[in-house]
Amino acid sequence: MSSTIGEKIKISIFGESHGKAIGVVIDGLPTGQKLDIDKILLEMKRRAPGNDKTATPRKEADFPEILSGIVDLTTTGAPLCAVIHNTNTKSKDYSNIKKCPRPGHSDYPAFVKYNGFNDIAGGGHFSGRITAPIVFAGAVCKQILMEKGIKVTAHINSIGSVEDKSFDPCNITDDVIENLLNSSFPLIDNSKEDAMRKVVMDAASDKDSVGGTIECAVTGLWAGIGGPMFDGIEGKIAKAVFGIPAMKGIEFGKGFDLAKMRGSESNDNFRYDENGNVYTQTNNCGGILGGITNGMPITFKVAVKPTPSIAQPQDTINLETKENDVLEIKGRHDPCIVLRAVPVIEAITAITILDLIS
Repeated sequence: MSSTIGEKIKISIFGESHGKAIGVVIDGLPTGQKLDIDKILLEMKRRAPGNDKTATPRKEADFPEILSGIVDLTTTGAPLCAVIHNTNTKSKDYSNIKKCPRPGHSDYPAFVKYNGFNDIAGGGHFSGRITAPIVFAGAVCKQILMEKGIKVTAHINSIGSVEDKSFDPCNITDDVIENLLNSSFPLIDNSKEDAMRKVVMDAASDKDSVGGTIECAVTGLWAGIGGPMFDGIEGKIAKAVFGIPAMKGIEFGKGFDLAKMRGSESNDNFRYDENGNVYTQTNNCGGILGGITNGMPITFKVAVKPTPSIAQPQDTINLETKENDVLEIKGRHDPCIVLRAVPVIEAITAITILDLIS
């Protein structure tokens, strides 16, 4: 079971949802990098459970204890290791899942692959809980990118059938970025918040869950990063994104809508500005051509499936009796994870981008 990604900036995630702790080791960071711990804690709070009515009531401080790699808040060049202690676990809520796998969850395929030895409590290493150390690592990488003029931000693009506005793909301003980063419910069109919350609350009252989409953007990245074929940026980002639980789809720029267009509509025409810089009049490609950045903002959307752990009775199987069974899930679960996944998408993107330019 490997949970390591990256070539120059490598991260390795460890721990389980209901274990003593979860954490991350980051290898390859530049030396002498001063870190703002307050900004890191702010990122952790954005993802942490129990801070919004759309999230699980499980309360975790998500305070990272840094064990190595930093002296006087400055990176030393040694691997940076941080742990986050789990303090609010209720493993007994998962006793029946050991024999009756949850529909829509990794329980059954993980049981087969690991011969039943995988930790099932809270989802174990397959849980969204392990995204907390990803957010820590991403917060570190975001600070390094910021010094290079590169910013990574995301927003809730949709929950259920309620949609937010999309980024202006050619002009994502600092004001938009700051508003999203400082918002407890990041939307470009804030008038959609109440409707989105109602979708989540309606699902929760029905003992159900709901999914949505997240849009992410990278600004300030210059042209020429990436490569063709298997070194393309789309592939690097997609691989990292699909390491996050519940992500089931990704599209760059206009994505699947490009299949409905003619070339004259989809092509992004090149121009020089008054300073001799190259730009494109549109950004349907999402800032990437041939797997290589073209200097425009990178934009992509990801699809987040509904939380599989719902309180309604569901048909499943009994691995002990080898018979069909019915499962009623207990415990504390998110009726929608889209809000909490926004900083996770930002984090894994920042990690990937820093790895590509290091």
